[in-house]
Amino acid sequence: MSIITKLRCITVDVTGTLMAYKGELGDYYCMAAKSVGLPCPDYKRVHDGFKIAYSDMAKKYPCFGHAEKMPNIVWWKTCVRDSFVKAGYDFDEETFEKIFKRVYSTFGSSAPYRVFPDSQPFLRWLRSQGVTVGIVSNAEYRYQDVILPALGLNEGSEWDFGVFSGLEGVEKPDPRIYKIALERAGNVAPEEALHIGDSMRKDYAPAKSLGMHALLLDRFNTPDAENWKKSGATVLPDLVAAREWLTSEH
Repeated sequence: MSIITKLRCITVDVTGTLMAYKGELGDYYCMAAKSVGLPCPDYKRVHDGFKIAYSDMAKKYPCFGHAEKMPNIVWWKTCVRDSFVKAGYDFDEETFEKIFKRVYSTFGSSAPYRVFPDSQPFLRWLRSQGVTVGIVSNAEYRYQDVILPALGLNEGSEWDFGVFSGLEGVEKPDPRIYKIALERAGNVAPEEALHIGDSMRKDYAPAKSLGMHALLLDRFNTPDAENWKKSGATVLPDLVAAREWLTSEH
């Protein structure tokens, strides 16, 4: 019997699985700076500054400030300001406000993302097989309301429900985010569900810990993929291969 016949629900991660970032973070910070007549900030410094600022914010105010009821825009404003400061750029309030507006609106649109060509056909195929499809992502509300629809991944045609950390107050790798997904799918038993993602720590391990099936995508030839395979994980190159795996006899 093929695996898909045993499954009632398949949950899917977003970034690295269904879509990827286009270009570099510096590209977008550069465009924002140029829009107010400033020179391009140094790409590497901005990238490194953002990594530190983002992880600081994620530690202090997890799930985009969900517990503190912090507005999404305030969370990001603090993060972007810190990114620039850590990169050595300290703009006056008026200048920063203009730069931030541009950065925030860009990342709330489909502009910085590209959807993989196999994503939409795969999700539609799953739903045509009678499988309930859920999105599970460490992301804020704009993924659900704006970004995924703008990329042609819509609730009701490509997926049935979404579990986004910024809306739930729980984030991967906490297995509770997968529990929420199983409940939302109609109280599906873990052994009747599969999660597909690109991170051993955030996707595969927590889903397996609940008794779900799981597989990892390695779209970019990650050096870690060999270790994933050695630990017994199913690792596939893309969603075309995932469809074949789901329909083959195991």
